[in-house]
Amino acid sequence: MKRVIRLSLVTAGLLVLAGCVNKAPKPDNPYYAPVQMPSFETPKPINGAIYHASTSRDIYSDGRAHRVGDIITINLSETTQSSKQSSTSIDKSTDINLPVPNVMGQPLTIGGRELSAGVSGETEFEGDSSSKMSNQLSGNITVTVQEIYPNGVMLVRGEKWLTLNQGDEYIRISGLVRPQDITADNSLDSTRLADARITYSGTGATADANVMGWLGRFFISALMPF
Repeated sequence: MKRVIRLSLVTAGLLVLAGCVNKAPKPDNPYYAPVQMPSFETPKPINGAIYHASTSRDIYSDGRAHRVGDIITINLSETTQSSKQSSTSIDKSTDINLPVPNVMGQPLTIGGRELSAGVSGETEFEGDSSSKMSNQLSGNITVTVQEIYPNGVMLVRGEKWLTLNQGDEYIRISGLVRPQDITADNSLDSTRLADARITYSGTGATADANVMGWLGRFFISALMPF
């Protein structure tokens, strides 16, 4: 019976650890896909007019993205730095002494020994932690306009995949863009991207070599009681 219980616990632990393993991302994620071509089809006019706003070309326009399906280049210029340090020290001591009680003027004894008690204890804890992080991301990625809100703000999304000899590297980005922040060359700095979601990672042997194994993660996780 005990063997069955131990086997069940081991199996449950392996299933939990297996669930912690992240699946490798794949290209052509529908969420980052450009707008499908049927959305660009010219609606048939119902009034006989040859002008339509979706296909018009203003000779005075500057070519900046302003419609669903237009493309815009995002210049990645992200730099983050953080530092944190903490120190904790706890010291607690307890000392309790109970004198020998007297009964009718005589100390109370048991088996010829005076009845007395004393309790003493001491607890001490010290902990130090420090963390420093510095990240920098530069480059560019061209995305498409997915949606335009009533106030003119545009939702943009896109991804870029680079296939290397030891795996793939990818960049995924999404966020909100104000038309007035787009420069004359139809580009935008990533620092002006609202509600930005930027992911830069990779797959393959090089990326796997920089990931801690599931057993190592177990010994530093909250599941480890020591």
